[in-house]
Amino acid sequence: MLSHLSAAFALVPRCLRISSSRGLARARLVLGRMDAAVVRCLPGEPKLTISFSLDGSHKHMLRDQDEALGTVLARISKNFAKSQGKAKKSKKNRGQQPCEAAEPASVKLFVGGAEVADTVRNSEAWQDGAVLQVGDAKYTVQRNAPTFTTAELPVSLMAGFPVCPKLEVEFGNLRDSEFTWYKETAPSPSAEASDGAPGPDCGWTPVGRERVHVPSNQDIGFRLKLSCTPREGGRSGPAKELVSVRAVEAGPGVCTFDNRHAYTLKQAEWPVVRVVSYNVLADIYAQTELSKTVLYPYCAPYALELDYRQNLIKKELAGYNADIICLQEVDKGVFTDSLIPALDAFGLDGVFKVKDKQHEGLATFYRRSKFRLLSSHDITLSEALSSDPTHSQLLEKVSANGGLKEKILHRSTALQVAVLEDLQGGRKVCVANTHLYWHPKGGNVRLVQMGVALQHLSHVISEVAAGAPLVFCGDFNSTPNSGVFQLLSEAGVPLQHADWSSSGPEEACSMELTSTFPPLLSAYGQPAYTNYVGGFHGCLDYIFIQPGSMQVEQVIPLPSHQEVTTYEALPSVAHPSDHIALVCDLLWKP
Repeated sequence: MLSHLSAAFALVPRCLRISSSRGLARARLVLGRMDAAVVRCLPGEPKLTISFSLDGSHKHMLRDQDEALGTVLARISKNFAKSQGKAKKSKKNRGQQPCEAAEPASVKLFVGGAEVADTVRNSEAWQDGAVLQVGDAKYTVQRNAPTFTTAELPVSLMAGFPVCPKLEVEFGNLRDSEFTWYKETAPSPSAEASDGAPGPDCGWTPVGRERVHVPSNQDIGFRLKLSCTPREGGRSGPAKELVSVRAVEAGPGVCTFDNRHAYTLKQAEWPVVRVVSYNVLADIYAQTELSKTVLYPYCAPYALELDYRQNLIKKELAGYNADIICLQEVDKGVFTDSLIPALDAFGLDGVFKVKDKQHEGLATFYRRSKFRLLSSHDITLSEALSSDPTHSQLLEKVSANGGLKEKILHRSTALQVAVLEDLQGGRKVCVANTHLYWHPKGGNVRLVQMGVALQHLSHVISEVAAGAPLVFCGDFNSTPNSGVFQLLSEAGVPLQHADWSSSGPEEACSMELTSTFPPLLSAYGQPAYTNYVGGFHGCLDYIFIQPGSMQVEQVIPLPSHQEVTTYEALPSVAHPSDHIALVCDLLWKP
């Protein structure tokens, strides 16, 4: 309301405006409340900050915690006098009659109605609920009040797709915070506003009160505004207003995942766990000239843009109502700026493992109402092979071929391992996520990588989660006739397997490789494809489970071939990746 009052003052002559602290105090009394002075003061930090609005301008002061209160109060008084002097000088330069002279401001701090002595240290003086008085104006001190440290809206907004603001709060809880969404009362003059600020005649109509808002087709052409107040229980902090840079745009119509969402309208009920594995196509790969001209020439250029694809990915993942989500090819920025804000709003926490010397990696999310993270045991497979004694025998066999060893040790392939505890049943589960070496002729490299992964997983389970079942997700870049698939599903691969010489005789390395686990079960079996691009289609993605501990309750059908090929191949305007998400419901066995 104070902002509306300030806007109204801008319409009257300056000499008729309130120009003294006494006038400002009267205005606040009309509003029925005092403004806030927000103080951030943490033990162990040398500085504190004091933020408040003084005579129409925002002040943000950084002061020593050990400084005497009188010093900062004198500084506030000096700033007030300076701002009044500038206002008088400005009027004189414009030839206006001088307004009422500014009175010297007396600045005091009160706690419980008693004035705080000037000699008290800042860290002790600025108590929550104290009152700062500047002349006749008064401010309520909010010490360590809930405060948004980050507050941003995504650039691209599409009708029918969730808008998930990026919000980070200090001393507060996003789940306690309040949100109100507004739509412009008149359409934006252009698809993109120059500065993201509403025009002078812009009005706003409330359209929602949830943390995540889904614009409708009626919102197309209008910008959105979010007013959000951080809270922690009964405490609240300064509100933020965010205005979208662009107006809401039309969505692509029917997407490949829309029909799949009909099977996942509700969350799975215990003892069922819904698991997703999905290679979401890293932006650093989607934006290369190779991708645009050779790999995905059939895909509209705008559909390869990150903002566009992120809209689709967030809607797709939200609609699965999953308990565990394993993602591959996740850009570091996408994890922080897009997936964390979106999936946190939908009830999931996440962890990230970046590949060495890369800008993308693996992300595992879990529903916090059903699981808690007990521990993480991520590794880079090449480093583990070369330095962990657990893999000494495998390293010795690989070392028989120097060329193959060199190739394996230069790969940055990672394995992400999360041990989760089921909050209702108290049982543990080991969730593994990986993205194996990509080259079509790298079957021998992938076999060694999987050998390291299985040995590591066996060690983790025996050490920290004895008896816990394994759920192993990922893009294995391996078809069902590969050595990797045989190693997992049959617990071993013979030395005669063709993959041992897949990269040619110079890098051949025949060995018998056995799994540290009994045969695992592919929850999806062997679908015709999980990756479909112009020059290739095949099954590369899997969710493997231990059939003795879990069973498949439901497999969410993959998109029909007609849906996949509507725009020739993947990705497309209706699908954000060249891979298809695997979604299944797993049942704990008694």
